[in-house]
Amino acid sequence: MAESTLFSTLDAHYMQRCFYLARLGRGYVAPNPMVGCVVVAEGRIIGEGYHRQYGEPHAEVNALNSVKERHLLPQSTVYVNLEPCSHHGKTPPCADRLVYEGVKKVVICNVDPNPQVAGRGIEKLRKAGIEVETGLLEKEGWELNKRFFTYFTQKRPYIILKWAQTADGFLDAFNDKPIRISTEITKALVHQMRAEESAILVGTQTALKDNPSLHTRRWFGKHPLRIAIDKNGKIPPTHHLLDGTQDTLIVNQTRNDAPYLQVDFGQNIIPQLLTELYNRKIQSLIVEGGEKTLKSFIEGNYFDEIQVEIGSYTCKQGTPAPVLPQSGLQQEIQRIGNGTFVHYYK
Repeated sequence: MAESTLFSTLDAHYMQRCFYLARLGRGYVAPNPMVGCVVVAEGRIIGEGYHRQYGEPHAEVNALNSVKERHLLPQSTVYVNLEPCSHHGKTPPCADRLVYEGVKKVVICNVDPNPQVAGRGIEKLRKAGIEVETGLLEKEGWELNKRFFTYFTQKRPYIILKWAQTADGFLDAFNDKPIRISTEITKALVHQMRAEESAILVGTQTALKDNPSLHTRRWFGKHPLRIAIDKNGKIPPTHHLLDGTQDTLIVNQTRNDAPYLQVDFGQNIIPQLLTELYNRKIQSLIVEGGEKTLKSFIEGNYFDEIQVEIGSYTCKQGTPAPVLPQSGLQQEIQRIGNGTFVHYYK
C-alpha cells in the first residue's frame, strides 16, 4: 500500500519517465524486473538510466553514473519504479550506492516482492537518513512488471494463452495441412512476443502436425525456452524441436535426461510443469498448443492473459477454437491489416 498520497503531477511525470526507460530493457533483463530510474535536482533531470541486460548494472547505478553535476546529488530526489535491491546478486546492492552518494530522497513505485529484498532496501535507505516515499503510480508499476510480480506472489510464471483462428472460429481444417491464418505482419508480431517472453509451449499434435521451430527469426532478441508435451515420445528426432538449436524441454512420462523432463501423467501435469518452470526462474510462458492443450489450461484456470488472432480466412469445418470463460475477462481489440488481435485480461 502507498505510504503517502502527497504526490504531485510532477512526481507522476518523473515516474512515467521511469516506466518509459524501464521498457527499453524488455526481453533482455529477465528474470530481473524492468526498472528505470531518474535523478532530479533543481527542478530538472540531471541523470537517468535503466536496467539494460541481465547481469549488468541496475537502473539506479546507471542513472547515478550518468550524473555530471555530482555536487547536486546531496539535494537530489531519485525516482525509481521498484524498490532498490539490498542484497548482493550479480551486482552490488543499489541501496548501498544510493546511501554512498548521499541523495536526499527516493520515490518508489512498487515494493519488491522478492524475499531477498521485500522492504529491506527501503529500511536501509531510511536508516541512512534518506527520505523514502512509496506507492506512486503503484497500479501502473505492477502492470509493467506483472511477470515478475506473478512469479514471486503466485510461485509460477505469468501465463499467456495464444492462438490463431479463422473468421468462423476454427483452429484448423480436418486435414494434415495447417491453414494460413496469420499474415507476414502478424507473424512478425508473434515473433516479437516470443522474444519478450521466457518460454513457449505446444502440445503433441501441434508438434507433430506443424513441426514448429518456436524461435524468433522474424524479430530481434533471444529465443524462448521451447516446451513440448509428448507423453509417449512420438516426436521424431528429425523434427525442429529436437534439432539442438535452442533450449528445449520435452515433457514425457519415461525419460529424464536432457532435453526430456519426466512428469507423472497419472496426475495433472500442468502444476508439475509450472513448478519446474518456477524452479528454473522462468517468469513467463506462452501456450501455443492446439485445442486440447489450450482447453486444459483454460478449464484449470491456469492463465493470466489470452491473445487471439482472428484471420479473414474461413474454413467452414475443422477443429473449433477454445471456448473462452464466460466472465471475469476484459478485452482489447487491435486491427492489423485484414486480421484482428483480441487481448483478454483477468
